[in-house]
Amino acid sequence: MALAAGKSLVVVDEAYIEFNPGSTVAGWLADYPHLVVLRTLSKAFALAGLRCGFTLANEPVIALLLKVIAPYPLSTPVADIAAQALDDTGIGTMREHVAEIAENRAWLMAALAPLPCVEQVFDSASNYVLVRFVAASNVFKTLWDQGIILRDQNKQPGLSGCLRITIGSRDEFQQVVAALRALSGTNE
Repeated sequence: MALAAGKSLVVVDEAYIEFNPGSTVAGWLADYPHLVVLRTLSKAFALAGLRCGFTLANEPVIALLLKVIAPYPLSTPVADIAAQALDDTGIGTMREHVAEIAENRAWLMAALAPLPCVEQVFDSASNYVLVRFVAASNVFKTLWDQGIILRDQNKQPGLSGCLRITIGSRDEFQQVVAALRALSGTNE
């Protein structure tokens, strides 16, 4: 990071930081004036449709950004919803949501690990689980045909055979696990 000082900005995307708050680099802003931290209300706040986020940076960087953004980048309804999400009640709701996601993620990871069609369940500190399947394209199509939509990660470097499962409700995951058990020929 020091190599970039005076030459360029270093931008860190903390879209999932509420799921692992100890990993934030926001505390580094005082030591690195060229650091920019991006946050969003899309993930932990479950406000993806709002398309709203914010930037943490030192004053000179913010001043530069203000020169290039539109004069009114947010509509009043979006700004109002964002303000509600970030007030004490909204933060409490987000924390409850994150705790529920963490609990459901742990349940799903434990349920997936022993399945014969699962090669690897990657550790996660977000609102999704990355899983490498023995026959990912078959798993993807089979679940798709049942109305269970996963995100195919095969085209991403190093993620051959991987599918991404967004964390939802326990009922949804019981359906996913049941479908994978049926695909694997197990009923446990």
